[in-house]
Amino acid sequence: MSSTLFAHGEHGGPDGSGRSSGPNESAFGSPRIGPVHTIAVIGVGYVGLPTAATLAHLGHRVTCGDADPAKVAVLQQGHVPIVEEHLEDLVREGQAAGNLSFVVGATAAIQGAEFVFLCVPTPQGDDGSADLSYVEAVAAEISPHLAAGTVIVNKSTVPVGSTLVVERVLGRTDIQVVSNPEFLREGTAVPDSLHPERIVVGGDDQAAAARVGELFAGTQAPLLITDAATAETIKYASNAFLATKLSFVNAVASLCEAVGADVRDVILGLGYDRRIGFEYLKPGPGWGGSCLPKDTRALVHIAEQAGYDFSFLKGAIATNEEQFERVVTKVRTAVAPTLAAGTDGGGDFTGAVVAVWGLTFKAGTDDLRNSPAVEIALRVAEGGAEVRAYDPTVKVPEGARSVPVPGFDVVDGDGSLLAYPDAYTACLGASAVVVLTEWDEFRWLDFTKVHDALAAPVFVDARNLLDPAQVRRLGFSYEGIGRR
Repeated sequence: MSSTLFAHGEHGGPDGSGRSSGPNESAFGSPRIGPVHTIAVIGVGYVGLPTAATLAHLGHRVTCGDADPAKVAVLQQGHVPIVEEHLEDLVREGQAAGNLSFVVGATAAIQGAEFVFLCVPTPQGDDGSADLSYVEAVAAEISPHLAAGTVIVNKSTVPVGSTLVVERVLGRTDIQVVSNPEFLREGTAVPDSLHPERIVVGGDDQAAAARVGELFAGTQAPLLITDAATAETIKYASNAFLATKLSFVNAVASLCEAVGADVRDVILGLGYDRRIGFEYLKPGPGWGGSCLPKDTRALVHIAEQAGYDFSFLKGAIATNEEQFERVVTKVRTAVAPTLAAGTDGGGDFTGAVVAVWGLTFKAGTDDLRNSPAVEIALRVAEGGAEVRAYDPTVKVPEGARSVPVPGFDVVDGDGSLLAYPDAYTACLGASAVVVLTEWDEFRWLDFTKVHDALAAPVFVDARNLLDPAQVRRLGFSYEGIGRR
């Protein structure tokens, strides 16, 4: 099946119909108004909630269903249980307009829906494949209750062929299933939803795919209509390319350290080439989060199932694993002078106290899933260090000195991984500060106070967040990624 590219901004939708401007004014701009549709969104996590709030902003009537009653109760009160800038405002706007509501359960959400978006988790299996059990369970639950002609939209990241899986589970010939992959970045999900760079919809029924594309016409983004397998592949290929770009720049940073170059200027020289650009050319502790690790391994698995050895992508994944250990080595070197001679018994870090700034996989989110920061902190702790971490989104109860980092236990060595209430407290008695997440607040701390709190004034800046010249003037030793 050939693909078709439409320009929403020029043609008003895939059928070429005009669209009139309307009075839908808000703090988020005035979308072009078209037909109003009734939509159900199943799952209100990092994908489902921004998607639902955006569709409500575009004027549609959206009901969100989730299996967690506590989460639904929070959302019904206009609060958002995840950290995502502007999302709570967008949700409240939809509720105030009567366009957005929340209920418990998928069956309750789909009543009267013309479109049902599946935004449920697809966790990674042991072999790297995506686990479709949540998708299949929801499809089985809602199948008897769907009105004829309803369009099911796979919004979750799913393997090639997943529309056929959903069709099989539904067992209904009067229901169409299409793929509409998401391209949201955590931390910027609202602008990414309101102003997407493209909308991709794939389905064997082009009319159904076009109807789904029309739901987003108010964004005026380019619309690509294609078949389901191609749409699903576009999602995986996009994330795999971004992961490869990140692995490349981390490898270049290591090369810069070896030859005495400065990666900042190398990136400038690369980024001004329009064929390359500056996006995703930021050295760091490695890439992680809920998407890139899962999707790259899933694409390798998909390729293997099809008989293709995706060695290029395997190399990017291996380079990322190496980056974690390169940062750990930098920390080991930084704290070595403070360790007692002959220290042994638990690992390379036995007896060390290490302060860590940042635990989330990126700033602007509270997501600890597959976080490089957590991975590195755990490796240091497993080597025997006492790791004192601070992250703005990991809450320590008032009056408590520290708490275990939620969901993470140290299983090797005699170390620990604890969260502290502020950056200064985390530094008390530490032999080094390791910057692992690029929270902007770390730039503006009182570095004299940090210096006085530390046992040794050492920075290992795995995000290249700080100004090396400034912190060195204040008496710190500084080690970045590919920087002099």
